[in-house]
Amino acid sequence: MASRPEQDIPIDDLRTRLEGELISSDEPSYDEARQVFFKGVDKRPLAVARVAGAADVAAVISAARQGDLELAVRSGGHSRPGYGTVDGGLVIDLSEMDRVEIDAQDGTAWVETGATAGKYTLATAEKGRVTGLGDTGSVGVGGITLAGGIGFLARKTGLTIDNLLAAEVVTADGEIVQASERSEPDLFWAIRGGEGNFGVATRFQLRLAEISEIVGGMLILPASPQVITGFLEAAQAAPEELSTIANVMIAPPMPFVPAEAHGKPVVIGAFAYVGPADRGEQVIAPFRALAEPLGDMVRPMRYPELYEGPEPEVLFGAGTNFFADSLEPAAAEAILEQLPKSTAPMRAVQLRVLGGALARVPNDATAFAHRDRALFVNVQAMYMDAGEKDVHDAWVNGLANSLGKDGGGGYVGFLGEEDEETIRAAYPGATWDRLRELKRRYDPDNLFHLNHNIPPADG
Repeated sequence: MASRPEQDIPIDDLRTRLEGELISSDEPSYDEARQVFFKGVDKRPLAVARVAGAADVAAVISAARQGDLELAVRSGGHSRPGYGTVDGGLVIDLSEMDRVEIDAQDGTAWVETGATAGKYTLATAEKGRVTGLGDTGSVGVGGITLAGGIGFLARKTGLTIDNLLAAEVVTADGEIVQASERSEPDLFWAIRGGEGNFGVATRFQLRLAEISEIVGGMLILPASPQVITGFLEAAQAAPEELSTIANVMIAPPMPFVPAEAHGKPVVIGAFAYVGPADRGEQVIAPFRALAEPLGDMVRPMRYPELYEGPEPEVLFGAGTNFFADSLEPAAAEAILEQLPKSTAPMRAVQLRVLGGALARVPNDATAFAHRDRALFVNVQAMYMDAGEKDVHDAWVNGLANSLGKDGGGGYVGFLGEEDEETIRAAYPGATWDRLRELKRRYDPDNLFHLNHNIPPADG
C-alpha cells in the first residue's frame, strides 16, 4: 500500500471527532461544498468541515495546527477574493450553524454565525424586532458583523457591531471564550470591525430594535451630476430615521428597470425609513422631486421585504472603497464619464450617507474607526472572464482614485484582495497598532490569515 501524505493523518482523526460533517475530495458533495458566492473562485481544499458547534470548530483548528495546514473560515462566503476557501487546506463552513433564539421581552437574540442576514431578519421580524445586517439577504451574519455592518439601518440603529452585546469565539489555541464588555473586553473590541483575525466567532448576542413596518424600496432616477449631488444632499438633510443607498450605474436589463432605461446611466436608490408611513412619504418626497422617476417601488412594507428578490450569479468581482466628507459636482461628472468606459456587465458607484446613530459612537470604541466620516463610496465591477481581471481592477482603482480614495481609508467588508498598506488605511490612527498587539496575544502565529490580514506585532 502506498504511503499517504502526512497531511491526511489529522484529517482521518478529525472525521471521528466532529459532530458535523467532514467532506473530502472523494465525496459526491465536495464540489458543491467548496463553492463560495463568487462562482469564479475555483479552489480545492483538502476537506470542508460543516461544523455543528464551537467544539467542532476547536477540533478543526487543532487539526490545522497539527497538520500545518492553511485554514479558511466561511459564513456566507461573500468574500470577493474567496477567503472562505483555500487550496490544499481546511475550510470551516459555518452554514449548518444557523439557529436563532429570540428573547423579545429582553430585546435580544442569540444567533449562530452561519445564519444568513435574510434568515435572521425573517425570524426576528416575526416578533416585530430587527437588527441591521447589511443589505443582502444571503450574506452571513458572521462575516457582516465582524467587518462592522453598514446596512439599511445604519443611521437609525448604528452598525451591526453597535448592537453586538456578546460573542462566543474559538481562539487560535482552540479555547472557547465569551467576549463582551465584561469578559475578554479587548477581544470584544477587536472583533467589532477586525474581521476574523482573532478567532472564529460561532454565536452572537445582538440587540433588537422594535421595528415591524418601514417605508422602503427602490426609486430609479435618470442620472445626472445634479441628481447625484441632489440625492446626497437630500439624504444628509433627512432625519436619521432614513438610511439610503445610491447606486450610480448603467441600467441593467432587469425586470424592475423600464426597457427604455436599459443601457443608460441611472441612480437606483434604496430606502429604509423607520417611522409612520405618512411621515416617510414626506421624507422621501425630495428624492422623487430630483427628476421624473423611471421606476418607483418605495412603499410601506415589512422590513424583511428589503431582502427579497433574486440575487445575480456572479463569477468575479473587482472593487474598492473609501470614506469621504462630501462628493463634489466634478466627482459626480467623473462617475458618469467613467461608467461607460468599463466593459464589465455590471459596474456601479455606490454612495451611502452616514451619520446619525453610527456617528454617535466614538471612533476608538471599536475597531471600526470611521465614525466621523459623512460619506461611504464603493466602486465595483462584476465580470465573467478571469482573464479580464487586470482591466477591471485598473478601472475600479482609477475611478476610485479620481474620486478621492487616497487618504480615505476603507471598509474591510467590501474590500477585495489588498496589500498591507490599504488594509492598514482601513484602521486609522492608533487602531492599527492596538489591533496588531491584540493579534499577537490571540493569534501570534497568524493562523487566521486568510482575510484582510492584521499581522501580529513584532516581538
